[in-house]
Amino acid sequence: MKKPVIGINSSRVIKHETSYSHSVIESLSNDYVESVIKAGGIPVILPILSDEESIRRQIELLDGVILSGGVDINPLVYNEEPSPKLGYIFPDKDTFDLSIVKIACELNKPILAICRGHQILNIAFGGTLYQDLSDMEGCYIKHQQQAKDGAATHTIDITPNSILHSILGNSIVTNTFHHQAIKILAPGFKVTAYSKDNVIEAIEKCDKNFVVGVQFHPEIMTTYNDKNMLKLFEAFITASSNNISSNYHKK
Repeated sequence: MKKPVIGINSSRVIKHETSYSHSVIESLSNDYVESVIKAGGIPVILPILSDEESIRRQIELLDGVILSGGVDINPLVYNEEPSPKLGYIFPDKDTFDLSIVKIACELNKPILAICRGHQILNIAFGGTLYQDLSDMEGCYIKHQQQAKDGAATHTIDITPNSILHSILGNSIVTNTFHHQAIKILAPGFKVTAYSKDNVIEAIEKCDKNFVVGVQFHPEIMTTYNDKNMLKLFEAFITASSNNISSNYHKK
């Protein structure tokens, strides 16, 4: 079986300690790359583009898409003004990531959306966020964990009759690195996991075979040999294998 080609969206950083006055670098944690490789896929890093036709061509060449984590999302994209609790935003990345989601769903590409990616997935189809979890009534768990890399720090309960449940079962202990979360769920989605304080930890699109968002970071735990999180990537790779682009492999 041919290995599926998996696109992972990047971010950008500016490095000042180079021989140039500054250097703008496309950036992505290697944990995503290693997780795709471990699960049997071929990773490709997607640089941020502004031209929608070029973004469409990027996605056409792929068999599946991972939406990576990152900085806060500009609340103007879901019709809210910025809260004083909002962190750093990157509007060009917001535009790029939203285009990726819409085009990938239109082309029926499997999607695994992680942390910020999970939030972008929800926003792309009409959902909103809590700009900070302190705004959510009843939220009492530390969702911005401070622990050794690869550590799992809180429990999530998984909803039966969901893709995530078929992979991970009723509950798992996972990691967590976020201060925002889904507030209003987008139409056409269902919640598939909650934390004990009712923060939405996973969603999936009801009319697609594999469009799954998770608020935690399975790629970090996979690189520390967590078998459950590897199963999640393997399920995504299997879905992507079933979707291998005939146009790409004719080239």
